[in-house]
Amino acid sequence: MFRTGSLVADLETELHSLQRSIAAYLGLAVGDALGATVEFMTPAEIRHEYGVHKNMIGGGWLKLKAGEITDDTEMSLALGNAILSAGKVDPASVAEAFSQWMRSKPKDIGNTVRRGIVQYRRTGQTVMPESEHDAGNGACMRCLPVALVTLNQPWENVQTASRLQAYVTHNNPVSDAGTECIIHMVQAAILGEPLAELELLARELVMRYPVFEYRQRRRDNPSGYIVDTLQAVFQSLFSTDNFEAALVDVVNRGGDADTTGAILGMVAGALYGLEGIPPRWLEQLAPDIRAQCTQQASALYQLAQQGHTP
Repeated sequence: MFRTGSLVADLETELHSLQRSIAAYLGLAVGDALGATVEFMTPAEIRHEYGVHKNMIGGGWLKLKAGEITDDTEMSLALGNAILSAGKVDPASVAEAFSQWMRSKPKDIGNTVRRGIVQYRRTGQTVMPESEHDAGNGACMRCLPVALVTLNQPWENVQTASRLQAYVTHNNPVSDAGTECIIHMVQAAILGEPLAELELLARELVMRYPVFEYRQRRRDNPSGYIVDTLQAVFQSLFSTDNFEAALVDVVNRGGDADTTGAILGMVAGALYGLEGIPPRWLEQLAPDIRAQCTQQASALYQLAQQGHTP
C-alpha cells in the first residue's frame, strides 16, 4: 500500500538535510570573511581597534573588500569542483584543482599547502610523506566538500575520502584526527543531531588524542596548528547557543581567525541552519561566492544521494 505520510516525512527530512548542507557552506564562507579582518591580531588589539568585531567590513592584513573570502573558502570550492568533475574524491583531480588554484595567484596560501602543490607539480605524486611538522589546519579548513559528498556513507569511506584530499598537502595523524572529527560533527549536525551530541564527538577526539583537551584553559590567539585551532572552535561552539554568538566569540580570539571562523562556521551552519545565520552577513558576502557555495553544496549533496563510494 502506498504510504503518503511516510513519503512526505522522507521528503521533509531530505529537504532539511539539503538546507543544512547549504547553510554549512555559507557558514564556512561567512566565517572566513568575518575572521579575515582580524587574522593575526591579538584579542587586545581587536578590542582596541573594533571593540567587538562583528561586522563584515573587509580590510585586515590582506586588505580585502567587505564580504571577500580567503584561501579557506577558495580551496573548499576547488576541492568541491574536483569531486564533482571526477564523480568521487580522486586525488589526482584534487591535486590538479589545487595547482590551478595556486596559478590564480591567491592572496593567501599556507606554506604546507604550497609545498604539497609544488611536490605534485614536480613529481605527480598526490601523497606528501608523513611529517610531524604538518599538523596544520589546512586540510581541515577545506574538508566540507568531503563531509557533504560522503553523507550517510560508512565511516571507513568517509575516512578514506578525507585522507585522499588531505594528503595532497597534509599527512599527519593529529591533523587527520582533527579533520575527521570536524567532518563527523558537520555530518551529524546536517542529520539533525543537537549540540550536545557534537560535544560528545569532541570528547571522543580528546580521549583518543588528549592534546586536543579544550576545557582546561581559554585558547586565545590560536595558531595554524590544528590543536590550537580546534580548541578555540570547540570552546566557542560549546559555550554559546546560536550561530552569531559562536562566530563572534571565535573570531575575536584573533590569531588564525579566518580559519577558526571558517571551521566554526561550517559546523554551526549545519547545526543552526540557514535561519540561524544573520541575514546581514549573508547579504554582505560577495554575491558570486554566495552563489557558488549554494550551488556546490546542492550538487555535492545530490551526488551523495547516488551512493557512490569516493
